[in-house]
Formats: sequence, structure tokens, C-alpha cells
Amino acid sequence: MKKIKLETPKKGSQLVLETLKSLGIDIIFGYPGGAVLPLYDAIHQFEGIRHILSRHEQGSLHEAEGYAKSTGKIGVALVTSGPGATNAITGIADAMGDSVPLLVFTGQVATPGIGKDAFQEADIVGVTMPITKYNYQVRQTEDIPRIITEAIHIATTGRPGPVVIDLPKDIQEIEVDEINDPTLHLPSYQPTITPNGLQVKKLLEQLAHFKRPLILAGGGANYAGASKELVAFAERYQIPVVTTLLGLGLIPNDHPLSLGMGGMHGSYAANMALTEADYIINFGSRFDDRLTGKVSTFAKDAFVAHVDIDPAEISKIIKADIPIVGDAKEALEQLLNFETVLTDTSDWVKTVTYNKERVKPYAKDPHFVKPQEVIERIGELTNGDAIVVTDVGQHQMWVAQYYPYKNERQLITSGGLGTMGFGIPAAIGAKLANPDKEVILFVGDGGFQMTNQEMAILNGYGVPIKIVLLNNHSLGMVRQWQESFYNERRSQSTFDAEPNFQLLAQAYGVKAHHFENPTTIAEDLKVVLEDVPMLIEVSISNRERVYPMVPTGKSNHEMLGVEFHA
Repeated sequence: MKKIKLETPKKGSQLVLETLKSLGIDIIFGYPGGAVLPLYDAIHQFEGIRHILSRHEQGSLHEAEGYAKSTGKIGVALVTSGPGATNAITGIADAMGDSVPLLVFTGQVATPGIGKDAFQEADIVGVTMPITKYNYQVRQTEDIPRIITEAIHIATTGRPGPVVIDLPKDIQEIEVDEINDPTLHLPSYQPTITPNGLQVKKLLEQLAHFKRPLILAGGGANYAGASKELVAFAERYQIPVVTTLLGLGLIPNDHPLSLGMGGMHGSYAANMALTEADYIINFGSRFDDRLTGKVSTFAKDAFVAHVDIDPAEISKIIKADIPIVGDAKEALEQLLNFETVLTDTSDWVKTVTYNKERVKPYAKDPHFVKPQEVIERIGELTNGDAIVVTDVGQHQMWVAQYYPYKNERQLITSGGLGTMGFGIPAAIGAKLANPDKEVILFVGDGGFQMTNQEMAILNGYGVPIKIVLLNNHSLGMVRQWQESFYNERRSQSTFDAEPNFQLLAQAYGVKAHHFENPTTIAEDLKVVLEDVPMLIEVSISNRERVYPMVPTGKSNHEMLGVEFHA
């Protein structure tokens, strides 16, 4: 391998930071420990990269995810060896599930101690192999610039994902006067970006043969930045659009062709369209189980075109009649550049519009604040333009259903892994990445108690996120399933005793409010507009459920909890 002479000798820790800075990295989320002390000493003396000190390694990872999900840039996290690295596992797995570009540095014991059960040693390369796009263990200080350059390229190209670099302590301390050439040379890694034009043309030509076409838009289209092209394509051919959870925001909620989210807690209109469509055009959704319901009955009469950056996803669950490997944005650009195909979808659009309009809205309750109303009101107060972050549970689905999304990358949530505790740190990362945008976090009392220590960051780093805590004194989604399918046996899903969340917020120096009056809630929520870190706790009924709901093993049209106008 070609060697490059350095002007002055440099330690491995210096090479790490200089390489990151040269590749555009300006922020790291991390937590120090013995195996990364050399790198943290270098951070203390280095200018140009900001370090955010989390309060738990899981927080570091989710903060990096929030940064990456809201911007499309790579998020970088740094943790120590052993328990520091294993505490990062959940965030790494979460990023893998949702195709989030992350670079994760894990400290490691010095190379002579590797494999000898040294203090705070863990085989993090072996542990993370199934949950990373790739991983490395650095064995030569000269290799640091090459490995970091490769890692960032791998994490951010093709289908994005997390890459781990395991960094032994002595490798950080060794001083070298030359490095191995960091020029990218990865002949075995050449992801397909540009879709096959003949396949894309075939997708378009099929429109002339079907009367009930439907666009399904997922996280892949969202990450590709394909919103403008997707809406233009839908409007040109008058094709209704269903999104996945991670596709929300690709088409504005109030667009006439938008049917909202499909799947287990999707809208009635979306799920009926998925059932009745005769041609499904999928941009960047992997047909996961929460979307399809019973696979054997999912869109069983539909012809399917599937565009995905990852060839492994095509025909993995639903057979694709037209498989197209490539970037969703580029596929849509090609579609818009082809000559317009004649098709008439007017009757179909009338049907799906009727299905949207025939469903009754949620009913108000004179005794309890409705979580749906809280979300709708905050949507009004923020003009539907905030970056919306959620934790995981009932509140996540209500936010998916009731916030008036307008923009891509607007919803930051844990999709594939469904990670409770994601919300607070992810909101912090999103706000640090977007200081001029309003960032609203919706969280339940369960998830809040998993990572609320990250609130210590809010004042320390000037992060004025608004935390909307929907408190039902239970693990709401678990409780709902127990009530629905386990004869109402609420086994360990209710909290008989909880902290005083108002005092907890005050302990962190965060302004706190508690609302529970349904007649004043619309006015009360105006506090969300104040530009300070804030906890807004809203008490809701512990019997409130998320509807519609498709039970496990049922088809999308077999929804529970849908009521229609007379």
C-alpha cells in the first residue's frame, strides 16, 4: 500500500480528529472512559469539532441518530470500551433498522490485551457484526485516515447504515510520521444508484393498463430527498399516495392525493387503498410486517413495481413484478422526464377520497384531555412546520396520525426497532443539527423514564426543545394489547407509582407545566411557543386506545375501531 509522508509526526488520536474534520464532521456525541482517554485529550486541544457530552452511551447514539435523521448527514458517536460499547448496542441496532448513517467509535483495550479478558474488554466487532453495515478494528495507527474515509463512505452511500470503528487505546497514542494512502479503493463495494431506465419506463407504461394505481412511499424515498418529485409524479397521473411511518412528510397531509399512513395503525383510507389497488408502485418501502398485515392477503390482486436502493429488499416479502434497484429520487426524475402516459384514475380518486371523508373523527371527552387534540393543537401552533420527534408507543402512533406533516425528514422516530428511550436524546440531536427549527418531542411516561437523564444537556448546551409528555401512568401500547387480546389482564403494564415529573424537570433547570383540563387545553398549549427548554406534561386517560388497529395475523381491511358518519 502506498505510504504518505506527514509534515510532522502525529498521534493516532490527532489523526482521528483531523480526518473527521477534513471529511466535514463538525460535531461528535460521546461519553469518555479509560480506553478513549487519549482521544478525549486530543479533543480538549482540538478546534473545529464540537463535542456534546451525553449522560449515557445510549443517549450518545440516539443523539447522533437525531442529528443524522433530520439532516441526512452522518452522525458520529464516541464511547469507551466494554460497558461503554455495549451500552451503545441499542442505538447501533436502531440505526441499522432505520438505515441511518452513523459512524461509531468504540474504545478498545490496548492491542496486547485483546482476547485476554482485559479490564473492560468486549469483543465489540463480533457483537456488532449482525447490526452494522460494516465494522473495523484498527490494528495500525497508519491506517486510521484510510479506515475513517472508507467507513464514512460506506455509511452514507447506497442504503445508509451504521459503521463501527473499534479503536484500541495504544493505537490512539502511537505517533507516526507516515500514513497509508486514504484514497478510496473499494472494488467490492459498488452500490447501484442509478435505476435501469428500461425498467423505469416499463413501470410507467403499466399505468395505461390499470384503473386503481397507488403510490407507496417509504423511508427510502424520504432519505433520498424525493418529496418534490414524488408529489409531481402523483399529481401528473392523479395517483393516491400512502406512506409508511418513516415516509410521513413526503407528501403534505392536506394534499388531496394523500391518504396518510398505512398498516397496523394506518388510516382507513390508506388501508382500503392498499387492499383494493390493482397496481402498487413502491418507492423505498421494504414492505415490513407493520405495513402489510397478513402477507398472503396483502394487495393480493395488485401488480407490484418496487424501487429500492437495496436489492435484498426487493421480492423479500412481496413479489415485485417490476424490480428496480436504485435511488428513489433518481427513479422519479426519470419517470418525470419520460413522455406522459394516458391514464384515467378519476373514479379511483373519488373512491379513496370518499373513504377519507366517511370516517368519523375522534370523539371529545368532557373528563379527559384527548391526546389527539394535543397533537392537532400543537400542529396548528407550529403551522405544521416543526421537526417532530417521538419516543415509541401509543403516542408515536397518534403523532403519526394527527400531526399535519408538510416536509420530508420532518418526523424523527424509531421505526424498525421500536426503541423506547429514543425520544429525548434524538430530539436533542435534531435540535443541535437544526437550531433555527422548532423541535417538538412527544413522549410517553414509560419512554421518558428510560433516558430522561439527557435533559441535563438542555441548558448546558442551549437546546430549547419542547418535551410533550403524554402521561397515562402506563405502558399504553402494551396495556392496549393486553386489554384487547389477553382478557384485560394488565400484567405489569401500569405504573402505580411514578416520580413527580414537574419536580424532575425543575431539578434539571427546565421549565415545567402540567395540564389536565380538557376545556382549557387549547389555550394552555400556547406555552409551546416560548423559546426555552420545556416540559409540558399532559394527563390523559389510561383507557385511551390507538385506532384504527389491524390485529396481528389479520389483513389490512380488517381494522378495529373505525367509525363512520351516518
